[in-house]
Amino acid sequence: MEKERDVILCEVGLRDGLQNEKSFLTTDEKVEILNKLTDAGFKIIEVGSFMSPKAVPQMADTDEVFKKAKLKPDVEYRALIANLKGVERAIDCGCKKVKLNVSASYAHNIANLNMTPEESVNGFKDCVKLARENNIEVSGSISMPFGSPWEDEIPMKDIETIIEAYLKNDINELSLSDASGLANPLQVKEIVRHVKNKYKDVSWILHFHNTRGLGIANILAGLEEGVKKFDTSFAGLGGCPFVPGAAGNVSTEDVLNMFNQMKINTGIDIDTVIEIGQKIRQKVNHDVGSYVLKAGKSDDLKLELPKKKS
Repeated sequence: MEKERDVILCEVGLRDGLQNEKSFLTTDEKVEILNKLTDAGFKIIEVGSFMSPKAVPQMADTDEVFKKAKLKPDVEYRALIANLKGVERAIDCGCKKVKLNVSASYAHNIANLNMTPEESVNGFKDCVKLARENNIEVSGSISMPFGSPWEDEIPMKDIETIIEAYLKNDINELSLSDASGLANPLQVKEIVRHVKNKYKDVSWILHFHNTRGLGIANILAGLEEGVKKFDTSFAGLGGCPFVPGAAGNVSTEDVLNMFNQMKINTGIDIDTVIEIGQKIRQKVNHDVGSYVLKAGKSDDLKLELPKKKS
């Protein structure tokens, strides 16, 4: 019997990581990665998105990835959607979990979805209804609650308005996503503490980008406030195309290395994830944001003691 996990990592590299890459992976390459992620022990994997192929061409084959992969019943395979068309594609390919997204930043929501946050929220009802009618679970994401390069600080009331809109649609699993890379640990603790105290029935996920090197520190801040689910990306791939200089997500290998050193159980085989990251680094043909891929695991750093010369 598997030991209960202290934290749950959701691998988002196949979606948030690859969607920003100029070098496209084939469908079969994505399927191979997905199967290896499943074998590595991930219980939540973001397979891709059902967006317009013109807008996000890297994700055009998400349907085929779902159809070809060896999906396990005890693993949650999710995909990002923006509208009813996304739900319809999920139904057709057998996807059982979709994620809606709205930005706490008005300007970012316009740039990302071409809708105001209010328009996004108004569109949730029909998406949720169709998904639920077809036994598809629904979660929600809130981008940039920790700050925006357009509006700087996001008022808490704006975040609460979006949370309550999700709850009205019976969506009680929500992700706070630092797409702008502006979050800091103290701010994370304050916001997480506030929303966890006010919305006790919500299951929270935290999603951090490592734009200024604070991603892992922000994960620890969230963990200290009781959050147990975190998004990470193999090789630290990703970034936000609408934010200048935005780096990728927090590297899965780096987070696993940290948790292993802290004796925190994730149930994930770090060696398999490192193998995936190494192959991905070759495919994308550029430097990646993973310290472990460059330096190796902490456990592997074993040097012979020097002997005193006579």
